[in-house]
Amino acid sequence: MAAISVRNLAKNYGDKRAVADVSFDVSQGEVFALLGPNGAGKTTIIEILEGFRDRSAGEVETLGVDPANRQTQRWLRTRIGVVLQELAVEPFYSVRQVLTRNAGFFPSPRPVDEVIALVGLTEKADARVRTLSGGQQRRLDVGLGIVGNPELLFLDEPTTGLDPSGRRDSWELIRKLASEGTTVLLTTHYMDEVEALADRVAVLNDSQIVASGTPASLGGRDSGVVTIRFALPQGISASDLPVPILGESDGLVEIQTEDELPVLHALSGWALDRNLRLPGLSVARVTLEDVYLKLTRDPR
Repeated sequence: MAAISVRNLAKNYGDKRAVADVSFDVSQGEVFALLGPNGAGKTTIIEILEGFRDRSAGEVETLGVDPANRQTQRWLRTRIGVVLQELAVEPFYSVRQVLTRNAGFFPSPRPVDEVIALVGLTEKADARVRTLSGGQQRRLDVGLGIVGNPELLFLDEPTTGLDPSGRRDSWELIRKLASEGTTVLLTTHYMDEVEALADRVAVLNDSQIVASGTPASLGGRDSGVVTIRFALPQGISASDLPVPILGESDGLVEIQTEDELPVLHALSGWALDRNLRLPGLSVARVTLEDVYLKLTRDPR
């Protein structure tokens, strides 16, 4: 059974279209990234999946039930975790008090001390929320999302405001949760985060999904043009190379090809035969950020 199933979802606010004919599935235990610019419909879709907003048309199932069905909403909300961009937390409660209170809303919560350790707040366990830094408050937000030991976790920009170390700690936590069977639906504007965490991606633009797939294959990344760059060895000119170059920039020659293996074979064999090095050699396909920008900037 899919953790999330969406078919032909639509949401309108009067004459304004917020979501139009969106369909996707999220498998159990998968990390699924829902991407798109502000206003593309991500928040509306997530709120519908959580049961906090009604849809105009289409079919939706979250953990096997219709999130709009009031008879199963209470059951559903004890099995999902939600980490929003901003959570309202009582500033005069301690970290432990806030988590303990929220744990009481769920049938099988994680131990509070375990959650505090997982989100890196052990030294702040008895500190009041108002004394926490922005990054520490974001860690607490994540703790509130996972304290109920959810089957499905919604993460909305979970690492915004975190320093690089905090971001990597959050990544490790998300990987741990997924390895234990938690399904994660993630929104983020950080493409390195998507590549590090997501099993699959869907990109929204103008209220519709314009591309989906793995981070490596999205938008044809796995079969597009490859750029090879390196610095010419001393005493060697571009005309000496066994393959034609596209040009030179910042002291590096650039070669573009859709079939990199023969080109690399020719280059490496040529260099080895002459006992030469190719300083700064790099091989790069179009980046995920390039693909994302093209998908979300092109007019539909």
